[in-house]
Amino acid sequence: MQTIQIALPEFVRINPRDIRMILAAKLYEQGTLSIGQAAAVAGYSKRTFMEVLGDYGVSVFNYAPEDLAEDVANA
Repeated sequence: MQTIQIALPEFVRINPRDIRMILAAKLYEQGTLSIGQAAAVAGYSKRTFMEVLGDYGVSVFNYAPEDLAEDVANA
């Protein structure tokens, strides 16, 4: 397991669990991690991670609107 240390100013009040969730959500949104990998980084089950993603402004459906429209048109 990789460990990263980040020094934050005192006025930044965030707990480590939120930091892991923010990182996991962003990496999932970018397509760097799968939903399962991101859930593991965040420390949640896949189901819980999927439920919490919306709180961080990330869609479970990681498709660009154009790609989704194209898939619907081809269905």
